[in-house]
Amino acid sequence: MTTEQMTGAQALIRALENVGVDTVFGIPGGAILPAYDPLFDSQKVRHILVRHEQGAGHAAQGYAMATGKVGVCMATSGPGATNLVTPISDAYMDSVPIVAITGQVSSAAIGTDAFQEADIVGITMPITKHNFLVTDARDIGRTIAEAFHIAATGRPGPVLVDIAKDALQATFEFSWPEPMQLPGYRPVTRPHSKQVREAARLLSQARRPVLYVGGGVIKAGAAAELKVLAELTGAPVVTTLMAKGALPDSHPLHMGMPGMHGNVGAVGALQRSDLLVALGARFDDRVTGRLDSFAPDAKVVHADIDPAEISKNRHADVPIVGDAREVIADLIVAVQAEHEAGRRGDYAAWWKQLNAWRETYPLGYDRPADGSLSPQYVIEQIGRMAGPDAYYVAGVGQHQMWAAQFIKYERPGAFLNSGGAGTMGYAVPAAMGAKVGAPDAQVWAIDGDGCFQMTNQELATCAIEGIPVKIAVINNGNLGMVRQWQTLFYNERYSNTNLHSTRIPDFVKLAEAYGCVGLRCERAEDVEETIRKAMEINDAPVVIDFVVHQDAMVWPMVAAGTSNDDIKIARDLAPDWEHGD
Repeated sequence: MTTEQMTGAQALIRALENVGVDTVFGIPGGAILPAYDPLFDSQKVRHILVRHEQGAGHAAQGYAMATGKVGVCMATSGPGATNLVTPISDAYMDSVPIVAITGQVSSAAIGTDAFQEADIVGITMPITKHNFLVTDARDIGRTIAEAFHIAATGRPGPVLVDIAKDALQATFEFSWPEPMQLPGYRPVTRPHSKQVREAARLLSQARRPVLYVGGGVIKAGAAAELKVLAELTGAPVVTTLMAKGALPDSHPLHMGMPGMHGNVGAVGALQRSDLLVALGARFDDRVTGRLDSFAPDAKVVHADIDPAEISKNRHADVPIVGDAREVIADLIVAVQAEHEAGRRGDYAAWWKQLNAWRETYPLGYDRPADGSLSPQYVIEQIGRMAGPDAYYVAGVGQHQMWAAQFIKYERPGAFLNSGGAGTMGYAVPAAMGAKVGAPDAQVWAIDGDGCFQMTNQELATCAIEGIPVKIAVINNGNLGMVRQWQTLFYNERYSNTNLHSTRIPDFVKLAEAYGCVGLRCERAEDVEETIRKAMEINDAPVVIDFVVHQDAMVWPMVAAGTSNDDIKIARDLAPDWEHGD
């Protein structure tokens, strides 16, 4: 153990270096200012000065998802800290490991409504995995070590470290490594073998099983194991929005994405199954539809690293607590034992039905009759031309669903989006963070004109810091998903959804004002050339304003609060569920 006399601020930067941090996204301010002085001298930590703290938080998320490391953001007290609340909440919902470091007013002033004081620990308690208030400089090193350990282990998530200004200014004897003090924090990673064997037995007995795969499989780095399990059993696989790429979209066992805007085959597979093997999934309402009508005939095997998720929404007949990679690895062995004993599931009739749905109801879209640009076509072409090695980052809304539907994901981690929180403004800063984490990869933000206007100030950060992301703005001049709901459920009464953003602002001029390259495309015949031009520019951020038809809709769709059985493939058209029987 080494010891050295230093300030709390110096200890903070040294601790960050010692836990392996190489990038911090942040903005200085009064309470956190002492930390920025030693940060100025750090040879190991790059600080990226964002234009808004929300951008710092989403950038930390994008960095974490692209690298597998813990993302770090930093802000001052009061409004600086509260501006981090949205990305912290987003990271909590999607299990993204970030550490948010905030300055706090001096400990003597806490609770006095001092200038720029906010109880950020209290505010974020429901949306962090854990948080800390540090008022003693001697606790800084240990707290940082604990924060990174908690964020990265078990079910990943955000951790907040709030440090009083006087603790940053105090001088003390810093030592490293600091022993962690986390009594009771022991995430279970190894699954119970009896439960795994029971899951394998049910798989061999089932006639209509489905491997229901969630984001936990990607978090666990279990894509290779998943492929082995799928091919060993021959069971169909559905991957949720957060699990895109966990099994390649091109794999013959892959039925696609289930849920509100999932494809008919994936939704039908869940609804008609007799066994759901849920791996790192949480039975989210966007997947289940009306819960009491979800997969009514299915027994449930539910494997998750977070015991709080087991049976939270749907009762698990076989609960398995453990890391998805270890669960799947053990399940492979148990299924092999079933096969060796002569017990193997017969899914031939099931696949006949699944293939009938898949062939009869493929994902597709209509080109606008007036010759205007189809948003689905634009996104499909970006995916085709940028290819499977690129990262695709979506905001939330119609463009997010089209990016999930029409880009082919062949590897885990290629698709970043705001799933659980559904945060408008996520894409630009998250793409920035992903590009910092994976500088040699192509990073495309697929954004909507509404989302883009919430955080596009980070284009300045990208231009100044040399972060050449590519941003495709799917510009229909409206809050598209809200407009879709108004079309379907509010008698086409378009209250406050028209942004007029095909005219104001001019996104090409805006991009150029921020030091980026701005392009515009309004015709289908120009799409490929525009994308090609963007791909040839690698020394500056590129923004493409794709002006698309305002009435394009996301199909299929399960209306909120209804059963998955009521899925619509167009406005007044439902699938024939018995087709192929």
